[in-house]
Amino acid sequence: MAEIVSLFRHPVKGLTPEPLVQATLEPGRYFPNDRRWAVEAGPSGFDPEKPGHISKQKFTVLARFPSLARLKTRYEDASHTLHIGDASGFGVETRLDTEDGRSSLARFLQAYLSGDATGEFRVFDGNESSGHRFTDHPQGYVSLINLASVRALGWAIGAEVDPLRFRANIYVDGLPAWAEDEWTVGSKVTVGEAELTLFKPIVRCVATHVNLETGERDIDTVGMLRQHFGRDTLGTYFSVTRGGKLAQGAKIAVQP
Repeated sequence: MAEIVSLFRHPVKGLTPEPLVQATLEPGRYFPNDRRWAVEAGPSGFDPEKPGHISKQKFTVLARFPSLARLKTRYEDASHTLHIGDASGFGVETRLDTEDGRSSLARFLQAYLSGDATGEFRVFDGNESSGHRFTDHPQGYVSLINLASVRALGWAIGAEVDPLRFRANIYVDGLPAWAEDEWTVGSKVTVGEAELTLFKPIVRCVATHVNLETGERDIDTVGMLRQHFGRDTLGTYFSVTRGGKLAQGAKIAVQP
């Protein structure tokens, strides 16, 4: 039977995936603390008073700044502190619950990206905008990856593909490759204690081309998906229809 292998959140859009042992989902809500913050790179048009979906290209994301992959982050919920830095020790520790702390992160990223960055950087907190989340799709509440599909891609191109390139929340194993293609919009999937409703497959972009250690674009993931499988999707977006706890090892079942 299929089960959850790992859970991840991405507190700051475009930065490090953080592993979780467990998470609790709530109906109609996003994955907890996932894409809660985003760093605007130049004017984005985002209005904190009237939050709406904005193209990811307006923010510091791998699709625009692949070198971000060389930065590693860790967010501490209790203190609201983000630790961020590169292998050489260039980094900063700052609080994301204060304007000063968010400004410190913005200045650090602008300095790190230097010549690649134009315009003023600004960090937005979705919790200050009616619980807004900076997902790539406005209805991308929870994302799920079938690890067998990632392995199938790797076998086809003759290279190991790190599943974290796909920046999902839930990674499952025990399903056949591309089993998710048999699911239809509105399909119900039980994951641990929660029930998810399928919204749409996830269309991939050049962010998945980036090596998460070197920050270089080393695999044309989208091109390989098209060449070998005639598709540009991998992974699935869901909404949460019944809340509950998720944990590593929890079973996943597709309802008929």
